[in-house]
Amino acid sequence: MNYFALDVVVIGAGQAGLSAAYHLRRAGLEPDRDFVVLDHAPGPGGAWQFRWPTLTYGKVHGMHALPGMELAGADGERPSSEVIGAYFARYEETFDLRVHRPVDVSAVREGEAGGLLVETSEGTYATRALISATGTWDRPFRPRYPGQETFRGRQPHTADYPGPAAFAGQRVIVVGGGASGTQHLMEIAEVAAGTTWVTRREPEWRQGPFGEAEGRAAVALVEERVRRGLPPRSVVGVTGLPLTDAIVAARERGVLDRLPMFDRIVPDGVVWDPGSPTAGKGGDLGVGRTVAADVILWATGFRPSVGHLAPLGLRERGGGIRLDGTRAVRDERVHLVGYGPSASTIGANRAGRAAVREVVGLLGRRPVGRAPRPLAAAV
Repeated sequence: MNYFALDVVVIGAGQAGLSAAYHLRRAGLEPDRDFVVLDHAPGPGGAWQFRWPTLTYGKVHGMHALPGMELAGADGERPSSEVIGAYFARYEETFDLRVHRPVDVSAVREGEAGGLLVETSEGTYATRALISATGTWDRPFRPRYPGQETFRGRQPHTADYPGPAAFAGQRVIVVGGGASGTQHLMEIAEVAAGTTWVTRREPEWRQGPFGEAEGRAAVALVEERVRRGLPPRSVVGVTGLPLTDAIVAARERGVLDRLPMFDRIVPDGVVWDPGSPTAGKGGDLGVGRTVAADVILWATGFRPSVGHLAPLGLRERGGGIRLDGTRAVRDERVHLVGYGPSASTIGANRAGRAAVREVVGLLGRRPVGRAPRPLAAAV
């Protein structure tokens, strides 16, 4: 097994990881000499490369450019996976970030002389500092309900969503009250034999502008949970669903008529039991109801992908990793970016910069303070 020694290892090459890599170069560190970026995905684009083809770039909300290079002139009709994947590839090449992929990271452990050992599919890295930018896409959350294993149809998750054509002529139950759930539902309703929308909580609709003050308030809610060592909620999850023209039209057509969570799953659908607390919230559901289905689509979100950090014992009793800024409170060598309050494109950019500032201090380096020079061949 190969063994490498570096100052910094960055795990993940999504928005947060590439931002961190850019700022490491800005601080005077060189890729493959002082730091390395490891990514388990097959190509550039972070989680964006796995998005369904009908999520075009024009439907993406709040995509902020990576530091040092704007994303301009993108075709809003092209799939976001293509647009952002190509942009990330161009960014990696322009700033010579030399991302290693596909590389799987299995564990981060204590090393010798105060360092860390990062165990990967291409060898073990000894490092003085770690920036974990692994996001959430690898950990889709699939709730468990009684009878789930008896269902005869399909049970895909947003992570597996191929686009609406795969649901043509079928009876589909979409579970989840977030942006992905509503997007899936509106698309599928155009081709399905029937759709049913089920959420655990009443959806929160957001009217009016969502400006900087509202954004800061949403981030503060997530940040407070992280400071307390609780599992973070997503920034999107605390902002509510925007009442766009498409949403308003779908509500008028009845596509977004929501039912509360069912009590159990049966081989050919789902059931609300008579008189159960869940059924009672639905008014006429108090007498019970069964909805037949061919597909249950779980648009139930994701959880942070931090299993590789388990050997370091960073979790608090509340189940989350407590952070001070981006730094893990239990280990100053470890920074998490794209986690909790920085799990948005603009938040990831800021977190990458903040993490590098602290890492440079830990390493005892004096920042050079200049932007990395683009490769002439890539400009």
